[in-house]
Amino acid sequence: MTGGTAGQDAPNGCHADLPGVRLWFTDSGGEGAPIVLLHPNTGNSEVWQKQVPALAAAGFRAIAFDRRGWGRSLAVPETGAQPGSIAGDLDALADHLGLGRFHLLGVAGGGFAALDYACWRPERVRSLVVGASYGQFQEPEIQAIFQRIATPDFQRVPALLREVGATFRGLDPEGTAQWLEIEHRAMQPGAVAQPLRSPNTYAKLAAIACPVLVLAAGADLYAPPALMRRWAAHLPSHEWDVLPEAGHAISWEQPEAFNARVIAFLRGVP
Repeated sequence: MTGGTAGQDAPNGCHADLPGVRLWFTDSGGEGAPIVLLHPNTGNSEVWQKQVPALAAAGFRAIAFDRRGWGRSLAVPETGAQPGSIAGDLDALADHLGLGRFHLLGVAGGGFAALDYACWRPERVRSLVVGASYGQFQEPEIQAIFQRIATPDFQRVPALLREVGATFRGLDPEGTAQWLEIEHRAMQPGAVAQPLRSPNTYAKLAAIACPVLVLAAGADLYAPPALMRRWAAHLPSHEWDVLPEAGHAISWEQPEAFNARVIAFLRGVP
């Protein structure tokens, strides 16, 4: 593992002291091209436990972090403005680790921030993968579709039923219980969700010149493929795929298929 100050922290991760935050991250190490993983709003960097070994075995250096106020990352008002942004913390971590250019992957809420960062720092992003995400776009058509999906009644449904597909819940009770355990220790009490640096819009997408993979989940109740196609159509270019039976927790529910598709895409990046 590279960078940070391990101290009394767990052996698989450590904290980086960055402006406004003690950011908890894990780093598989190695000489391969780095890929940074941005977790969804439900969960923390532990959700990538099914991706990091596969990416490392494929020759990539996999880095994941808990966003500020999630998991083990601690806001530090004495050292920087609050609540900051996920993109800002990512940029500071990339500097801290001396990453230069890197691949970027975000799922669900992590996809919001991945798009935000790729538009802000196109020179640093080698490729972009966005999975199961409506992108938090402010465009009227996306907002209208999402409001009809995420109604007040829908939002009152327990996170497990909203986020995790029925197929996975029905067939993998152990994996479902583990997802719940991670979610229960995800967002810290009183934590404030970090805003995007700037609203995600179709116009912003024009700045993304790197290779992009948009990966939808066929059983996603939050960001169904038809919604994702609307915003993906405004990218200069992209690859598109759907994992048919996956729910919103796409990378957790179908790790083998997810990992294979992502690794194949990454290997095709110049």
